[in-house]
This record gives sequence, structure tokens and C-alpha cells, in this order.
Amino acid sequence: MDDAFAVSYDDIVAARGRISGAAHRTPVLTSSTADARAGGTLLFKCENFQRMGAFKFRGAFNALSRFTGEQKAAGVVTFSSGNHAQAVALSAKLLGIRAVVVMPGDAPAAKVAAARGYGAEIRFYDRRTEDREALGAQLAAEQGLTLIPPYDHPDVMAGQGTCAAELIEDAGPLDLLLTPLGGGGLLSGCAVAARALCPDCEIYGVEPEAGDDGRQSFRCGRIITTATPQTIADGAQTTHLGRFTFPVIRGLVKDILTVSDAELAQTMRFFAERMKIVVEPTGCLAAAAVFAGRVDLAGRRAGVVLSGGNVDLEKYADLLR
Repeated sequence: MDDAFAVSYDDIVAARGRISGAAHRTPVLTSSTADARAGGTLLFKCENFQRMGAFKFRGAFNALSRFTGEQKAAGVVTFSSGNHAQAVALSAKLLGIRAVVVMPGDAPAAKVAAARGYGAEIRFYDRRTEDREALGAQLAAEQGLTLIPPYDHPDVMAGQGTCAAELIEDAGPLDLLLTPLGGGGLLSGCAVAARALCPDCEIYGVEPEAGDDGRQSFRCGRIITTATPQTIADGAQTTHLGRFTFPVIRGLVKDILTVSDAELAQTMRFFAERMKIVVEPTGCLAAAAVFAGRVDLAGRRAGVVLSGGNVDLEKYADLLR
């Protein structure tokens, strides 16, 4: 383990202790049809069955559970297109903390409603003209709130890493691990866990073709910032990797892959028809890369993280058509 990384495997072990009893230990599902299509053994870690419907609960609860009494009394603020918003809102409710969430005006209605339902105060912004990070920092300064960003935070990264740790414990050693990639919290945390538990495992991140800032950054060795991508994978509409997540990704990940929106929609349909589960577009990123042949399984065992299942039903029906 590189001492320069913000997160160690010991941090992930500690995070598992904090979230135990709050987070679900999500199932690992298999499909003979998927295996035949991919040419290997696929082990799907179903975070669409996590509390609030996505892996984000792991990192949010881990981060908020480490608050001091003063921080808990003042409250938390974050910025998110939806899943981290819900995760912080639910974690804050469970821990008795006030939550303020900065969300884009075009965030999925179901995700906005869920965050509100958990008790969060919503502050909308225009993702094309306003800086959500600046708005979050401003609210934190004005109201004494603690800012917990959606991915670039060691406690968030450690919490997300518990996903891969559970997967490997339940499924056994892996030859490959693929996770969706937005800002890199999930990929970096899972990479640390996988490297500790399966040293020879090849680790891949998968992002939308329309928003390949991660792939660009990985290839050139520095963080590249792009415009907000136009993609159905709303959870991966980030514009850059984080200063904590990037070094981990650069050091432990084999490659960053991309898939098209059409491939995401086809993968959503596969999960609905053949495995009877709802997976949101962002949650399909890793599986879509496998089905599209972006990696050669050649009879190997691949862990595939399905990161979430939060999608508006009308949009879901339209995409399946």
C-alpha cells in the first residue's frame, strides 16, 4: 500500500465496524445467461439493494458517524445529483444531524423527493452556470456546517471500499473487479480493498463515453476537468476526479473504460428481463462494459458492482423501450 494514499485497508476495516448494523450487506447475484454472454463468471454486487438504493450510504454514514459533538450540533452540507444527497440525508436522520443538500435543478425527481423525505433541506442550483462546490463551501462557512463532498473525502472513500471487501468475502477471489466511475470515491475505495484482499486482481473503472474525464486523467497522469457531460448516467455527470481519489486510481487501477448511453439502456433492459432487478443507468456502467466486450474475461471470475437502482419510473420505462 502506498503511504501517499488518503485511505488504507485499515481505514476500510474501521469503516465496516461503523456502518455495521446501519448498512445492508447486499447480495451477490449470478446469471448463467450473463456468464454465457460475457464468456466468464460474473458476480454482481447489488448495491441497488442498499439502503436508499445505492452504495453511497456506506460512505455517507461512515463520514457522519465520525462527527464530533460540535459538528453534529451544527449540521452537515453536501452537493449531489441525487444518490449522495439521499445517503447524507438518511445518515443524518439516523444520527440526529441537520442536513442541507445542494442539488441541480434537473436532478431526477425521485432522488429529490427521497432526499426531502429523509428530512434534508434542498438548495437548487444550475449545473451549467453555477459551481456546486463553491455553493457548498459558502453554506458551510455561513452556517457552520461540515461539508462532506460526494466522493473526494477519505471517510467517504473508506466507506465505499466496504462494498468490495464484502464482495470478495462472499464471492471468493476475483480475477477482475469493475466499478462505475464518477468522481472516483467508489472506484478508489474498492481498489484499496481489492488490492489488499486479491493482490493480482485487475481493477477497472467505467464511465460514460460522453464524460470521459477519468479516462483522460488516467492516461495523461493529471486531473482533467471537462464540461458537464450529457448522459443518461446522471450519477456520473461529474466533471473531474478528486485530489484524494485520483492518486489511488492512478496507482491501483489497470484502466478506465467507457460505454455509450445505448449500451447502458440495453444493460438496464437485460437486468429487468433476465434477472428481474431494477438498476439505474449509472449502476449499469460496469456491467455494460463487460457485455460490450471492453475487457476479455476468457473464463475468468469478474466482480461487477451495480452501484444503484434509483431511477424515475417514467424515465426507466422510456429507456427500456
